Amino acid sequence: MAYCLIVDDSRLVRAVARRILEELKFDVDEAENGQIALDRCGADMPDLVLLDWKMPVLDGLGFLKELRARPNGNTPKVVFCTAESDLPSIQAAIDAGADEYIIKPFDQEIVQSKLTEAGII
Repeated sequence: MAYCLIVDDSRLVRAVARRILEELKFDVDEAENGQIALDRCGADMPDLVLLDWKMPVLDGLGFLKELRARPNGNTPKVVFCTAESDLPSIQAAIDAGADEYIIKPFDQEIVQSKLTEAGII
């Protein structure tokens, strides 16, 4: 079973994303900021990271840059899932190594479609 790490400071968003990803047959773990997520990646590198942008301690872009710089850091597929919808933000995420971009709010249909398009499922 593929392993997904959900990184978002909102407990509600993590709960919704968990339900969707478990229905898509992912084993799911959660982190409420980028630093905790990096620690989790050090212990067990996920197959997929669903990543928020604005978080305390370490934001999504900072997390992604640090993740991609690590050994095996290019292994996980990273999907930004954020309210940042302007083109410069989307381009910055892709430039930093994001594989896909979902604008909040999202539902199972959107997540499944984006994961399918990116070849993740």
